[in-house]
Amino acid sequence: MVYCGGLENRFGLTVDGGSNPSLSAKEIVNDLTKILIWVVIIGALFGLLWWQGQIRRLSVYIQETREELKKCSWPTLEELKGSTALVIVSIALLGGFTVVVDFIMNLVFIKL
Repeated sequence: MVYCGGLENRFGLTVDGGSNPSLSAKEIVNDLTKILIWVVIIGALFGLLWWQGQIRRLSVYIQETREELKKCSWPTLEELKGSTALVIVSIALLGGFTVVVDFIMNLVFIKL
């Protein structure tokens, strides 16, 4: 006689008397398998890029970019504050202009 949800399931036994592995163990193995597959894929991709010389090219590109950024002139804190304030005021004026024009156009076309 088989009881659904009975003693055989409480003690991890199947109907034929064998043991039933826990679901959490299956999930852990499944997760580890997925991680291992991703590690192999990423490793293979890195190896391919290394073999083609792409990693070296990326390294040279980053070094050259850093050298060029050192040559740039950066704004002082006061210049940065002034530029930021100018941008904020410009956006506020443009937003106000848009609201006023929208209001006027709305009045004109609703009255017609």
